[in-house]
Amino acid sequence: MTIREELLQIIRKQSYEKRKVVLSSGRESDFYIDGKMTTTNPQGAFLVGKLMFERIKNLGLDGVGGLTMGADPIATAIAIISQIEGRPVTAFFVRKEQKKHGKHLWIEGGWGLKDGSKVAIIEDVVTTGGSTLKAIEKAEEAGFVVVKVLAFVDREEGGRENIERVGYRFETIFTKSDIAGEG
Repeated sequence: MTIREELLQIIRKQSYEKRKVVLSSGRESDFYIDGKMTTTNPQGAFLVGKLMFERIKNLGLDGVGGLTMGADPIATAIAIISQIEGRPVTAFFVRKEQKKHGKHLWIEGGWGLKDGSKVAIIEDVVTTGGSTLKAIEKAEEAGFVVVKVLAFVDREEGGRENIERVGYRFETIFTKSDIAGEG
């Protein structure tokens, strides 16, 4: 069994539910994908880190990160795998709101990142792409150069198109069709 096949089994068992739900975009859906149930599972985190690092390891990146909370365990897993593989990239986390005290930061973590650092924006589940675009905006405001956008799951509801429409390279590990067995 490949790493991807093993990870797909974990997602289907722990993250995918066929039920009515209201998404963060406000849309209603007849299925739910809770990526964090896979990305916080020790084996799931390891496999996600391996697969996603494979997709970015040759881009000369300095960092990986995205909007908290969905991107946090993925960025951390990628950072750990990158260190093991001898090509370290640092993880960073984009807040949903600016911190109200201390340094008033939008971005946390990111050890060693500076103006001009090349980064990938990571997302757990993409629906419309709104969260991803916010993470891109805040990373660029911090002076980072966004080289790629990489999602764990694309719900196939316009997110890819919205991200690519504004000029970013988008790639995903799984689609809703893969998980639901439709693809």
